[in-house]
Amino acid sequence: MRSLIKQSIQPQMMTFQVTQIEFDLDCDAADEELTPEYEKELYDEIIGSFWEAIDGDDLVEEITSATGWCIKSIDYRHVLK
Repeated sequence: MRSLIKQSIQPQMMTFQVTQIEFDLDCDAADEELTPEYEKELYDEIIGSFWEAIDGDDLVEEITSATGWCIKSIDYRHVLK
């Protein structure tokens, strides 16, 4: 009889580069009115940046966690090493 060994498989982190993103800046959670300068700074910080994530859903969660803003839409590319 063959014995089976269970291996825990850790998801492999991948590198993503954000090419386009739209934040939900109109939500009721915004405590103050956002300035155009803040919005530009937010987008400039994210567009073109590289992120480590397991998959696209994890990428969205990482960016949301880092910025504090929900994401309406996102485009990205998977960067091969």
